[in-house]
Amino acid sequence: MAGRTFRVGTRGSRLALAQTELALAALRSVRPDISFQVTVVRTRGDRDQHTPLSRLGGRGVFVAELEQALLRGEVDIAVHSLKDLPSRPAPGLVIAAVPLRDDPRDCLVSRQGLTLDSLPPGAAVGTGSPRRAAQLRALRPDLTVAEIRGNVDTRVRKVMEGEYDAAVLALAGLRRLGLADSSVHPLEPETMLPAPGQGAIALEVRGDDAEALALCRAVDDPVVHACVTAERAFEAQFGGGCSAVVAALAVAQGETIWLRGLAAAAEGMAFFRGEARGPLAEAEAVGRGLAHELLRRAAGALQAREA
Repeated sequence: MAGRTFRVGTRGSRLALAQTELALAALRSVRPDISFQVTVVRTRGDRDQHTPLSRLGGRGVFVAELEQALLRGEVDIAVHSLKDLPSRPAPGLVIAAVPLRDDPRDCLVSRQGLTLDSLPPGAAVGTGSPRRAAQLRALRPDLTVAEIRGNVDTRVRKVMEGEYDAAVLALAGLRRLGLADSSVHPLEPETMLPAPGQGAIALEVRGDDAEALALCRAVDDPVVHACVTAERAFEAQFGGGCSAVVAALAVAQGETIWLRGLAAAAEGMAFFRGEARGPLAEAEAVGRGLAHELLRRAAGALQAREA
């Protein structure tokens, strides 16, 4: 490993670059002798800022080119927002580390710093997520839920310029960009359950690159990794992706994991919620078990993913 320069792939948005710097700081803290070179990879989701994500092919449009660059050997480590990664890993690639997780909650951004309850009837709330849209409609059916695209900076600007009355975004992204000011109102998980892996940063490598695996695993947070494993295992049973309404949040309580999950039909109807607890060491089984329980209760209203 000594003398090798590790090529780190990332998207080119301000948020992606900020997250890459956080990941690099963690890596350098354990191996200050290692050199890194950042390579920006433009993804389909970055190139097309107008088409709704559900029509582009789901959140995988933000990671496919990065994963292809990994598989071609053009980069050695890919830095992702974990929530962008499909719940089933790409063949030949491994999530080697989840070193960091910020606040996993969603938040409401508005010019007046309004809460969800204080938004006036008919207010236009922007989101590109069917998960957020479905929960918004259930909470406030009087609101106008509208599609919004663009990176975090762009979506905040659209709200501040009056194109939307508010937007729902991930709080972690705003915090990492220094945008979590008085215009931001966090939404508690009891109100809006976040996406699996939200707020977490993932380091992905080739499964046969022993040096990159060892380097990244040195910065893995095993408790955070267990929590997101439970969330992603829950999601995997439903197929995941941007067109599926799936939400999950796991919290470690000592050696126990507490997982809350939500699933609904793609159109946002037929909501099913539940929670489960189990050993932290069996996080994946806890996630699968809760999904199977919701599928049993759904009695065919939701479709399980083929194993």
